[in-house]
Amino acid sequence: MMAVSSGSSRDGSKVAMDNGKYVRYTPEQVEALERLYHECPKPTSLRRQQLIRECPILSHIEPKQIKVWFQNRRCREKQRKESSRLQAVNRKLTAMNKLLMEENDRLQKQVSQLVYENGFFRQQTQNATLATTDTSCDSVVTSGQRHLTPQNPPRDASPAGLLSIAEETLAEFLSKATGTAVEWVQMPGMKPGPDSIGIVAISHGCPGVAARACGLVGLEPARVAEILKDRLSWFRDCRTVDVLNVMSTGNGGTIELLYMQLYAPTTLAPGRDFWLLRYTSLMEDGSLVVCERSLNNTQNGPAMPPVQHFVRADMLPSGYLIRPCEGGGSIIHIVDHMILEPWSVPEVLRPLYESSMLLAQRTTMAALRHLRQISQEVSQPCVTGWGRRPAALRALSQRLCKGFNEAVNGFADDGWSMLESDGIDDVTLLVNSSPSKMMGANLGYSNGFPSMPSSVLCAKASMLLQNVPPAILLRFLREHRSEWADSSIDAYSAAAIKAGPCSLPGARGSFGGQVILPLAHTIENEEFMEVIKLENMGYYRDDMTMPGDVFLLQLCSGVDEHAVGTSAELVFAPIDASFSDDAPILPSGFRIVPLDSGTDAASPNRTLDLASSLEVGTTANKAAGANSGHSGSTKSVMTIAFQFAFEVHLQDNIATMARQYVRSIVASVQRVSLALSPSRFGSQSAFHLPPGTPEAQTLARWICNSYRFYLGVELLKCEGSEPILKSLWHHSDAVLCCSLKALPVFTFANQAGLDMLETTLVALQDITLEKIFDDNGKKILCSEFPQIMQQGFMCMQGGICLSSMGRPISYERAVAWKVLNEEESAHCICFMFINWSFV
Repeated sequence: MMAVSSGSSRDGSKVAMDNGKYVRYTPEQVEALERLYHECPKPTSLRRQQLIRECPILSHIEPKQIKVWFQNRRCREKQRKESSRLQAVNRKLTAMNKLLMEENDRLQKQVSQLVYENGFFRQQTQNATLATTDTSCDSVVTSGQRHLTPQNPPRDASPAGLLSIAEETLAEFLSKATGTAVEWVQMPGMKPGPDSIGIVAISHGCPGVAARACGLVGLEPARVAEILKDRLSWFRDCRTVDVLNVMSTGNGGTIELLYMQLYAPTTLAPGRDFWLLRYTSLMEDGSLVVCERSLNNTQNGPAMPPVQHFVRADMLPSGYLIRPCEGGGSIIHIVDHMILEPWSVPEVLRPLYESSMLLAQRTTMAALRHLRQISQEVSQPCVTGWGRRPAALRALSQRLCKGFNEAVNGFADDGWSMLESDGIDDVTLLVNSSPSKMMGANLGYSNGFPSMPSSVLCAKASMLLQNVPPAILLRFLREHRSEWADSSIDAYSAAAIKAGPCSLPGARGSFGGQVILPLAHTIENEEFMEVIKLENMGYYRDDMTMPGDVFLLQLCSGVDEHAVGTSAELVFAPIDASFSDDAPILPSGFRIVPLDSGTDAASPNRTLDLASSLEVGTTANKAAGANSGHSGSTKSVMTIAFQFAFEVHLQDNIATMARQYVRSIVASVQRVSLALSPSRFGSQSAFHLPPGTPEAQTLARWICNSYRFYLGVELLKCEGSEPILKSLWHHSDAVLCCSLKALPVFTFANQAGLDMLETTLVALQDITLEKIFDDNGKKILCSEFPQIMQQGFMCMQGGICLSSMGRPISYERAVAWKVLNEEESAHCICFMFINWSFV
């Protein structure tokens, strides 16, 4: 056996052989080997011999010498990458340590200030006298900062007046970013560390809502400032930012007057707008500051009249402090502080405008994530799914969100007009006759007619949800589209974006299968984009049914049930199979925003069969009542908006169809929410099975007894008095039961089985046994199934099966056995997949 010498030269010009001597390569040979290495880093023996034959300069080198060279080259490459990785981690840890030390200093100052204030108020109470005190705000002076506010600043629209306001804004912003002007408390669920998004805090006891974040990004300060000032590129709730005036200052800074509009998150509230001054300045220590504040209350200052359909909100001094980091990159402090005028919305929605946590999630942390995403793309350029670069996918996601927000808000200046109600105000209908503006695409013409429908109809509604976590509900809507979607309408929507006229959906549309094709994940997997392929659909064109597959571009966020106060969104749009970047899109979807910070600690797979939850009746209701006191109450508001392209002469028919469709979706969501409600779950009720099946505990006992009867060993190793059901549920291998029908379907699975199939107990019975096996597995199953019924069990060699999402799964081996009931008759077949993993 030949050993690779650790003393091989760095340039690969020599390599150790068996006799301890080095074989020296010429520069030409090294160049040829390097070229071959980049083509194939790990060639086989046959490939190495082929390389020697094809490259004459290597013809005098023995194959084993070539082998050792490639081994050493791979070793050097691995060491180089590991060294670079460790250096990057070291730089990050050093910067994070500096950030934490600064945060610790700030907290110590805050403690000192609180101790001082506490002593002051205690002395005032003891004296019980009305002493005249200085009510001016004490300045918080931090290292490297100075107050720039003059004693009697002018407050008008003159350059001197605007500069005075800008410097005052700068001082107040810095006192929030690194001082103690606001009492900050750590964001629930956020743990700072080298792999975290940063240090995130929310305000306590200050006017309005405020959030603060500190983090590291691998971008230079000037680039960070450029990105953050372009709000439309990263802030999904931002509708428009207009720069109305720009003025340079004598100290090298820039003052801008901005008008900004924000979308409303729901159909039940108006949007917000801001009249802002933005000040960009370079500090003495090299830090770059971008700070903003509203000009609403500026005396004799520039004014912006109220705008219809918007409520004027107030931004208190906010902004970004960007400091260069040793070794490259930046340390950034972000502060968002707003008064969002909650009085202007119904009382039930006011928490949306009074929650600092929601502001942190949707604005402050969104800025950090966007910066980290771009930093990662710069350091690791790549091409993602469907040949798209990350920037192109970001643009697509931005178009999806913007189109959905436009549909939810329905502003008249975007071309939307409201249709008359049918007497029930649960669903609002809007029509837009200028879809090119909304979709961001130019309509082409063919034979004098538009190449796609000329108008768009939007049907939207909002509903209040109680006791159902947004993440769990949204994940169900994503994974089980057939529970709420009408396949014929999906087919119609897909046909509408293709060239040529199309007819209304009818009963002939059929749903085949759903295949999820991932495109990209953002930082921390907070958001992901995918293409949904609905197979074997049918759509109408020229009075003919055209079979085929339907493709949906889908954006999903907020599916982490452990995140606190996170809103969840599922936005999708039909796309053509060509999937061009400038293709028109009509986004539809769901948005769920929590109205309180109540958390639910139950398992994310805490689901049950939909039919049983609605049909069990009295028993289930009693269980719900018994457990409702343990789970706490959560409220959220769901907004639903669906868009349909159509020809003008079909408006009345499309309006009727859209109204009925959204109402059916609302009913489906209510039904699913009822099934997923935590009030239905307790220590045992999570294992309810469909009517007509044995209780979960009994089934678990049958499974274990039958396994011992046929295979002669125990399935579980229960310790003490631990229930069999609990042990089976937490068994490390996937255990699944299927019915004894002509087309077996799954009826029960433990936690590992649900994870393997990527499903829940709600949708388990929609999965047939043959659906999870590939062609080879199906042949084995068909040939060996009779053996299970006769012999009682069967052992299968390792192979490949499929999850409900179509992902391949490898397993080391599998065991199937017949489950006998109390009368010793076959009740079902149980499968156990051992040592499974996703391929």
